[in-house]
Amino acid sequence: MDEPRRIPIHRSLNRPSLILGGERELVLMTMLFAAMICFTASSWVQLVVGVVFWLAVHTCLLEMAKNDPLMSKVYQRHVKYRAHYPAHAGMFSEPPQIQKWKE
Repeated sequence: MDEPRRIPIHRSLNRPSLILGGERELVLMTMLFAAMICFTASSWVQLVVGVVFWLAVHTCLLEMAKNDPLMSKVYQRHVKYRAHYPAHAGMFSEPPQIQKWKE
């Protein structure tokens, strides 16, 4: 018998886009915020605050990516959902027009 054709699916097509172990967009945004904190006042205290901010937020992003690599996108989609979807149309909506069978 002939064996069915097999097509390799490469890992790069299925892997989420991660940078430094966290979601790409979130890691880049925290890098940007940490750089803004470090270089706006140009003092050693602000440099330390920026580094501590970066380490704290990046640690949270790593834990989040371990649980679900696409968690922020899932959360964004979740926020769009309503609490209740009615089972029928509104009270004042028109009933559907149904054609009668040939008489």
